[in-house]
Amino acid sequence: MIRHHTPFFENKIIGHIIAAFIFVALAIALYYATTVKINYVWQWNSIPHYFAYEEKEEIKASYSGNIVIKDGFLSITPDVQSDDEPFFVSLSGYESESVDGEYIFEDETVAFKTVFKKGPIVNGLIVTLKVSLLGLLIAFSVGSVAALIRLSKYQFLKDIATVYVTVIRGTPLLVQMSLFYFLIASILKIDGFYAGALSLGIFYGAYIAEVLRGSIQSIDKGQYEAAKSLGMNAFQTTASIIVPQALRRALPTLINEVISLVKDSSLVSVIAITDLTRVGREIASQTFNAFEAWITIAGIYLIITLTLSVIGSRIEARMKTRGGF
Repeated sequence: MIRHHTPFFENKIIGHIIAAFIFVALAIALYYATTVKINYVWQWNSIPHYFAYEEKEEIKASYSGNIVIKDGFLSITPDVQSDDEPFFVSLSGYESESVDGEYIFEDETVAFKTVFKKGPIVNGLIVTLKVSLLGLLIAFSVGSVAALIRLSKYQFLKDIATVYVTVIRGTPLLVQMSLFYFLIASILKIDGFYAGALSLGIFYGAYIAEVLRGSIQSIDKGQYEAAKSLGMNAFQTTASIIVPQALRRALPTLINEVISLVKDSSLVSVIAITDLTRVGREIASQTFNAFEAWITIAGIYLIITLTLSVIGSRIEARMKTRGGF
């Protein structure tokens, strides 16, 4: 038996090792360049606080008086008659350094507990995911309608859809978002969050429209004739035969558009929406740890887009085996 030896640089394991070595070398070079060349001091310990932090919740006395602790409840017997509501709280989950019978003054802390709260990075991430999801739903809705209009027999509808696609694809998203927010949203009293989502949806709707139109037109015309010979009407043909094949062909491009939409959602930060990118800018300006802040934000976006890529690959593999969804 003749054995064929794989060339050294074509070996997968060797290739992975070399690539890892190159990435480590680049990381070391970046660290050296920032610390030595520009005297930057890395302070990663400041970043976790922006994901989550501890906060002390305190219960303060409404008035002065003597403390009464009984059966896990704390109350205060006022030293003078008052029309204030009786002070009576449960100590469940709280810590208290007060003792039964102790005298306490108004606004003094009688019990407290430490709780974890979401930091600005988590809150910004939630806003980014929400605006991206809403923008995605709008984009697919607008894109599907625009694609069907582009394929219709009515010329005036085709002209409207063509102008929409041409104008939207030919102008920058940042310009469109600014015009929409400061002009249309101001006139219609639309909240900034929804203005950002609508801008994203309308922009990517034009790209999705062209992707869907091209994939539908790529289906062989003979399939329409075959479906007609089987007695299927236009709706049945489109829904059962054309659309599944068109989606399978368009899926890789659609996944790319979804990923681009998520990344471009960072532009909503320019219209006063506190998303992930705006949070990164605020952290960098407050702490002067610009590299740590932006590397963290970039890493979060990378995790989101990699997750979408994996989901898209699995859907694509499933569609290949089943011929559609």
